[in-house]
Amino acid sequence: MKKTLLALAALAMLGGCAPEAPALHIVPAPLSVQMARGTFDVQGISLNCDPAMDARSAGAVQRFADELSLACGKACEVSEDGRGMRFVQDDSIAPEAYSISIRRSAAEVRASGFSGFLYAIQTLRQMLPVAVYGTEADPAAGWRLPCCDISDAPRFGYRGLMLDCCRHFFSVDEVKKVLDAMAVYKLNRFHWHLSEDQGWRIQIDKYPRLTEVGAWRNGTMIRNDWDSNDGIRYGGFYTKDQIRDIIAYADERGITIVPEIDLPGHMQAALASYPELGCKGSKPQPYEVWTVWGVSRQVLNVGSEKTMRFLEDVLGEVADLFPGEYIHIGGDECPRDEWKTDPLCQAKIRELGLKDSDGVSAEARLQNYVTARMQKFLAGKGKKIIGWDEILEGELAEGATVMSWRGTKGGIKASSQGYDVIMAPTTYCYLDYIQSTDLEHEPFSISHNWATPETVGKAAVTLEKLYGYEPLAEIPEEARGHILGVQCNLWTEYIATPEHLEYMLFPRVLALSELQWCAPERKDFRRFKSDLSAHALPMLDELGINYRKLDQ
Repeated sequence: MKKTLLALAALAMLGGCAPEAPALHIVPAPLSVQMARGTFDVQGISLNCDPAMDARSAGAVQRFADELSLACGKACEVSEDGRGMRFVQDDSIAPEAYSISIRRSAAEVRASGFSGFLYAIQTLRQMLPVAVYGTEADPAAGWRLPCCDISDAPRFGYRGLMLDCCRHFFSVDEVKKVLDAMAVYKLNRFHWHLSEDQGWRIQIDKYPRLTEVGAWRNGTMIRNDWDSNDGIRYGGFYTKDQIRDIIAYADERGITIVPEIDLPGHMQAALASYPELGCKGSKPQPYEVWTVWGVSRQVLNVGSEKTMRFLEDVLGEVADLFPGEYIHIGGDECPRDEWKTDPLCQAKIRELGLKDSDGVSAEARLQNYVTARMQKFLAGKGKKIIGWDEILEGELAEGATVMSWRGTKGGIKASSQGYDVIMAPTTYCYLDYIQSTDLEHEPFSISHNWATPETVGKAAVTLEKLYGYEPLAEIPEEARGHILGVQCNLWTEYIATPEHLEYMLFPRVLALSELQWCAPERKDFRRFKSDLSAHALPMLDELGINYRKLDQ
């Protein structure tokens, strides 16, 4: 008996001394991970591309090889033969899915196309030392991948992030920095807000005054004092060449850009450029690019055919410039007071036979006419429209996609009516909201305009709150197939610097990535925070990205 106990004790000691498989800290967490013993050395490996792979996928592998070569200080070659890491074309795998199998002597990645290979590479990068994201060699970092089998695929096909570059303008380099981080965490849609009351940010050849005049405002209000102005001329815009460069940069990272031209409200910068597009007949109004936040009451005169041609001309150039399937046309927060007294708008209402009915005004139905006309025009360009949930007021043409921002009701209604939906409710997905309930120690934000110590919980989008959002919770079972995905939005009224921009985005974008990618049963906030501390936040440090530190 004594010998048996000693033997068992010895076995227990041996088991305790046996090396454990290292924990993986991958964000978003993969669908399935099976750890195995051992590691695979990547220093100087060959990366073997399947001859059946397309050029974009092979290019992604080449860029990964170049990163490895730089980081570990030893050349990693791409070839079609030899041992090392094999990238295999497997048409049986879903478009954005992938599998990884790593053993001591070799590794294999399988996918059916560019997106799958790209996401597999992002996962491999997160399994390596953070120096892989750097610009200098670190041969001593320990360039080994743990042996394991990973099978992965996203929960939602649309995984978006919106950046407002109108209230404050951000450089091409800063936009690319955001795209780099999005790519690491497998986001695939960059919603780019390019027109506003406070600034027009995209070059339009047919209407040069949109950027000559509309891109610049004569000062900016100070914090939330609507009677103030800092007196500093402010603005900027993106040329078409700069936009083409950003489109190509995003495409290389698996990200499609969704441009937004917000209409028919949020257009005071356009009215300052072309006053004849405004209401009250042909008399020009004293428009100027707005210097305060909020929503201007002055909107486009949609009763004028000249205005409608302007919108079609602008959207036509936008559609020709951006290759993605979607154009966002806004549609939110459009004051309709001017339409009630404008002769042309009232004439158009009579011409179309629009009436107040079912709680919807004739003026709201006039906006439906604008939405439907732009949708038809863009369909002729091979594009689909997305609009904020206000486009549901009245009648909406088949084929439109609704972005639900005023809570979840718009998404519930739209999906139940058969429209595709992207969920982006303010309560969970607005990253301009304060990040904690500590109003005193957070940077000034839109939440400070209305939050009190008693209401700050509603004004805060904490990391845990965002992580815990369930997009399908209130959606009827039969309508859930219409939920394309989830998006977070960052409006920039009170965000003027890249450092503040990054602080508001990170690490909440990482919570967003798990919300978009992971099946609900794979989500675990405690594990997620551990992954942030172990790898994700050091990676952001390596990339030079500012972020809010985790609460203890």
